Amino acid sequence: MKTFIKIIKVIFTLLFFSFSIIMLYYTALAPKVDRFKMAEHFQGSYLSQAMFDILKMQYPEYSDAYFEQSVAFNKRGDYAKGFELLDKAVQLDPKIHLGYSGWMKLRKLRNYDGALSDFDRLDSLTPNTIDAPWGEDIDFLRGECYFGKKNYQKAIDLFNQSIINQKEDWADVHAFVYLGLCEYELGNYEKSISEFQRALNQSDHVPEAHFGIAKAYQKTGELENAIAHILKAEENIASKREDYYNEFLNEIYLNEILDFKQQLTTLN
Repeated sequence: MKTFIKIIKVIFTLLFFSFSIIMLYYTALAPKVDRFKMAEHFQGSYLSQAMFDILKMQYPEYSDAYFEQSVAFNKRGDYAKGFELLDKAVQLDPKIHLGYSGWMKLRKLRNYDGALSDFDRLDSLTPNTIDAPWGEDIDFLRGECYFGKKNYQKAIDLFNQSIINQKEDWADVHAFVYLGLCEYELGNYEKSISEFQRALNQSDHVPEAHFGIAKAYQKTGELENAIAHILKAEENIASKREDYYNEFLNEIYLNEILDFKQQLTTLN
């Protein structure tokens, strides 16, 4: 029995030693890219953060390590730590990381001036390229910044440029929605209607466009058209612009559609 126990102890010792060697290899000795991918896969865990810390120590100019380590902090809402890491990534490789930094400042922090500064700097570093920070047209994002700042005329200029960048048939449908919203805010209700209609020409299932055009028709006294479109907004609410992590500047909700429908019904 004692011999069996000794054998078990030896086996566990060997297993623990082997595991320790493997962990040492993958955390400190494996090729840089392999360790980066592993840390990325376990994003947010203690192991992941430790691996990124080791990578940064061994390769202090490795901007992707700072960037990827920042993601978990920003997802948790720890923007102080997240942006400390992200700012370092931008410092090391601005062309690669400025777009994400601007996108984060717009969508997460509503820091419109900071986002514009990043987008404009990125644009200056890539003069022959139409940039797409985090997969979105840079002029669309700049348009959102100015919309957030309530500078509607500047926003109109940038959303129109975004449509030129992407071509009319391929542009983000919400560029047209934003154009309608900007014209509405400026009191140009007929123009607002025509811009919302451009969105609906691309797709009849955009509730933001139906809701916006309903409000514009109400302003022009065309109540039947307003009611028809508010019903379409309600019908298509499941297709609204939505993101689990972010609230968009033009995001709409069913309760405000129902409230406006009630107002129209009373007026009619």
